[in-house]
Amino acid sequence: MSETGKIFIVAGPSGAGKSTVLAELFRGRGDLFYSVSATTRDPRPGEADGVNYHFITADRFRQMINEDAFLECAEYVGNFYGTPKKPVDAALAAGKDAILEIEVQGAKQVYAKRPDAIRIFIIPPSWEELERRLVDRGTDTPEKIQKRLLRARVELADAREYDYIVLNDTVDKAAEELRAILRAEHCRVKDRIDRFLER
Repeated sequence: MSETGKIFIVAGPSGAGKSTVLAELFRGRGDLFYSVSATTRDPRPGEADGVNYHFITADRFRQMINEDAFLECAEYVGNFYGTPKKPVDAALAAGKDAILEIEVQGAKQVYAKRPDAIRIFIIPPSWEELERRLVDRGTDTPEKIQKRLLRARVELADAREYDYIVLNDTVDKAAEELRAILRAEHCRVKDRIDRFLER
């Protein structure tokens, strides 16, 4: 009996370093599947369809909503974003763990549909470090940074509902914590005892 994959939800405040840590986690790993979101917004320079996002029309997105084809979806600043269900299920059936890097509200939708998903929240070592990272990115105004910090406080309150918290002090250590969580989740009694008893 081949082992099926598991869904791992990875969330955290803007500036926590989710993408950087996940890039390190995926290095040299063919047994993991990164879930690419669908969106109705136009591609930005340098973005590729199927890599950064699945770029689709608003009509197609609405059709997919009607077909219950998303694990989660939301509208943000006039565009739709969502996690397609089909590629995630195909990866799980192939024995790959599916990693969903999504925001906190989307994570709640996924967990409502897939309560067996494992929820991981990534945090920086301190509020000061979070603010420094947001400033150093150089992409937001001071006002927008303050809004992101306020939102981070709200999101952190939701972190108490998660299964794990990964501390992103350094990327290497945070990625190692993620690897340890993935390994541990595949050692659970309910996943392994039947394999032994069948022999």
